[in-house]
Amino acid sequence: MRTLIYKRTHHGDPDITGQFGIFDCMGLVRTWDFEAVIGVGGLGLEPRRHGLDGKVNWIGIGPHKKAAAGKRGPIVSFDHFVFYGSDGPDFEKLAPQLAERIYSRNVRVLMDQLSPSEQQEVDKILVRARHAPPSSGASPKAPVGASRKTSVKGCSR
Repeated sequence: MRTLIYKRTHHGDPDITGQFGIFDCMGLVRTWDFEAVIGVGGLGLEPRRHGLDGKVNWIGIGPHKKAAAGKRGPIVSFDHFVFYGSDGPDFEKLAPQLAERIYSRNVRVLMDQLSPSEQQEVDKILVRARHAPPSSGASPKAPVGASRKTSVKGCSR
């Protein structure tokens, strides 16, 4: 399954309803042709401050893309969506080779050219969401202190 894996730095996009792109994070990357997404916390100061560092933060399988006026890419919802936030499993323990590649090379986004062992690790992570419920599709609420018209720091890509 073609899976987008990317490093996150903050909460809010996607939110717990499973709407990826509500704050335009990962802009044009959301237009790419993927079948699943795995969001993992980066290791820098901002992800540490949000408790996302080194963890699987969310998993989405079966994307549905809907154009959104004023955004760089579509809003993406999923057939199966699991939101862990800062309570996710340790990425390095779950997928040591994939974590090594992403963290040691400072990779922000990864989708193609996975080794067979990295693909096995991706598949192992995706199993966690295979029977999860879909994104709700409800209008997500902005996080406390944020307005829909403001961008979230770190969402420039």
